[in-house]
Amino acid sequence: MKLFTASEAAEITGGTLLCGDGETEITNVQYDSRQVTEGSLFVPIKGANTDPHKFIEQCLEKGAAALTEYDAPQGAAKPYIKVSDTRRAMQMLAAHYRSSLDVKVVGITGSVGKTSTKEMVAAALSKGFNVMKTQGNRNSQIGLPATMFDISRENEIAVIEMGMSEFGEMDRLADIARPDIAVMTNIGKAHIENLKTQDNIMSEKLKITKHFDSSGILFLNGDDPMLRMLHGKQPFRTVTFGMDSSNDYYADNVEVNGFNTEFVCHCGDRAVRLTIPALGVHSVMNAAAAFAVGDALGLDENALREGLMTYRNAPMRQQIHRCEDLVLIDDSYNASPAAAKASLDVLKSIAGGKTIAVLADMLELGDEAASEHYGVGKHLAELGVDALVAVGPLSGNTAAGAAENGCPCVVKAAGNTEAYNALCGLVEKGCTVLVKGSRGMHTEEVVKLLLADHKEQGA
Repeated sequence: MKLFTASEAAEITGGTLLCGDGETEITNVQYDSRQVTEGSLFVPIKGANTDPHKFIEQCLEKGAAALTEYDAPQGAAKPYIKVSDTRRAMQMLAAHYRSSLDVKVVGITGSVGKTSTKEMVAAALSKGFNVMKTQGNRNSQIGLPATMFDISRENEIAVIEMGMSEFGEMDRLADIARPDIAVMTNIGKAHIENLKTQDNIMSEKLKITKHFDSSGILFLNGDDPMLRMLHGKQPFRTVTFGMDSSNDYYADNVEVNGFNTEFVCHCGDRAVRLTIPALGVHSVMNAAAAFAVGDALGLDENALREGLMTYRNAPMRQQIHRCEDLVLIDDSYNASPAAAKASLDVLKSIAGGKTIAVLADMLELGDEAASEHYGVGKHLAELGVDALVAVGPLSGNTAAGAAENGCPCVVKAAGNTEAYNALCGLVEKGCTVLVKGSRGMHTEEVVKLLLADHKEQGA
């Protein structure tokens, strides 16, 4: 499917077609040279230590066109489009493509749980609409514009994850995705090092509604005291969801049945019994949000019920591995205080034997890092988790919070290899192990080592 021609791309971005055929059709946009195929527009985005402009020639040999911040080499015959900033140019192209689509965009943001909520909403809507969703967590200034090009003209709904960590980022993402509907999961302390206060975080995230018209709907976690303050005070419709009965949609009668969770979702006089293939109160919250979105879009209860049962945790996000001698919860993709506590709750909810938590540093917490890590350790001890392996310097505070509040076994590890070695002496048949840490801590390394030692059922 043609997105635009090389000449049109130059016009959209305010760039200059230096050479090549302006009628060259562009069918996809790639910033990773390894993904380039015939018809691609390659966008080389310079990083701190790399400049992908060096891959332009090999991309052109595959039949691509290219954006560039430099002049084309002498004698070049294929389309080079010169722009001042390749990243900004890709954002402009994505915004232009979005404006050409007849699709309803559901934007998902929040400090914690964006990806799992995105997956839950997409699952819920899947039995009533042709749905496209963000793959993985491509929610950034680069990932989101790339995601927009994944939307086809056959899609009716696009569920788009939108993340930000600095001032101004959500503003730019909203200009690109232009959500018609938005879901805000919570206002936590992730990225507070950059944004300074939770009020600033909320204000920035609220910019997801920048292009709402009177038909826009903002779904708010009404159990979050900050988000609840927004309810009914916006120039568009707001809907709350959560566990508290004061919410427009609320869940109760939660029961764990194996690795599924059953609950009742209430809205007005309706009470709908639902089952999701996921664990934890946070998953019930996500499902309540998804039910609310689907309900607003006119889906009947049976379609929503069927759709929710197709939900699957994204890799490294509370992904449960059932091994022959243990259960391993891989939640290694990222971490924040609220998410860590929620994962510990899941650990205790499914465990039938010894419980072990491997918790690595939670980054970008600024001045609150020590107290927030301590709080997670305290929560772990209060839940009765049997053992903690604390990985990294900040997690020394997690270890202190656990030890000082009664956790019987606390081990400190400098890195992932040391953590794995400690686990080897703690793991026993029938135990349940949780692994969680910020992305920069790469705790998936611990998961891989454990899975290499313990055969996964069905693998």
